[in-house]
Amino acid sequence: MLQEEVVYTPAPSCAYPFKVAAKRYWLPQFDVNGQDPDALTLILLHSTSFHKETWEPTLECLFGLLVAQTKLKVREAWAIDCPNHGVSAVLNQELLQRPEYTKKFSCETYARAAHEFLTAGPVDFRPRKLVGIGHSLGGVAMTFLQCISKATSINFCSVILVEPMLSPEGKQPLAQLRERLVRSARARVFFWPTREEALSFYRRGMERRAREQKARPWHPKVMKLYVDYGIRPCEHGFTLACSREEEVGMYEDNEGSTKPVKCLDKACKRLPVHLILGEIDDYIPKSVQEALTRPSSGRTFTSKSVIPKAGHLIPQEVPEELAMQIFDILISYPPEPQRAKSRL
Repeated sequence: MLQEEVVYTPAPSCAYPFKVAAKRYWLPQFDVNGQDPDALTLILLHSTSFHKETWEPTLECLFGLLVAQTKLKVREAWAIDCPNHGVSAVLNQELLQRPEYTKKFSCETYARAAHEFLTAGPVDFRPRKLVGIGHSLGGVAMTFLQCISKATSINFCSVILVEPMLSPEGKQPLAQLRERLVRSARARVFFWPTREEALSFYRRGMERRAREQKARPWHPKVMKLYVDYGIRPCEHGFTLACSREEEVGMYEDNEGSTKPVKCLDKACKRLPVHLILGEIDDYIPKSVQEALTRPSSGRTFTSKSVIPKAGHLIPQEVPEELAMQIFDILISYPPEPQRAKSRL
């Protein structure tokens, strides 16, 4: 799989202040689709405290499935960092320390960062057919993005939400989870003398988690990528790219799980929206997911799939299984006749 780092740097006169790092992923076999208006471009957004490269193991498997068929044309995939995460956080380090920007990021501001990259960045995405894919925070941001992009010339033809942190019945159903995540973020280990020690630390943590909680560990590739991109150099060693303070700020975004539900409702009427969930409700309560898919809500998902024995961290734990689910959704093109104008 080939990859290219691309950074959007706003002009001094631009109202948007943050740099946005993204990565383009493709295979040589995709080059023939470069000028095909029907070829799909995948846009991927990550979860809180992670980074755009988290998607790489999923994309590697997905690309392998795509090149083995001739029905669907894909041009490339782009994964976009939230500006206070990953490489973007390093680029914006000084800006994030200003009082007016510290702990100000949210699900909606991640969506606006992605929109800034798609509309004002170095690549023109306007003529392309885009498929949006988001996990957790990224799923919420991708939902927000549908309302933002509808007013512009960005053309999403389908959306795939993986364990989105969305609560149709208000803030209270996720209140305990939010408190738990804030406590966890504040207690997070944030310094290691070397990357090797950081990798050993996370390996031990995953082994303990699997032993004590019977939970799946992160995929080895995801863990290595986290140590490569989820932490950054600092004085005397390495620290979290998304600081503990910034992570807490993301979890304290009280409207992040409720405000975009209206965007989701509108998107479900306008284009195919697919939902992928984990069988184990280790983060989002089952009642919240049931409310999301309840027929009486009026929102209809084009498809809903559940990955067996997976929890909330699907891209981290089971990237191959996720890739197969995404492939099954993509390969369902062309759409059914009655929704041909709005489906994938």
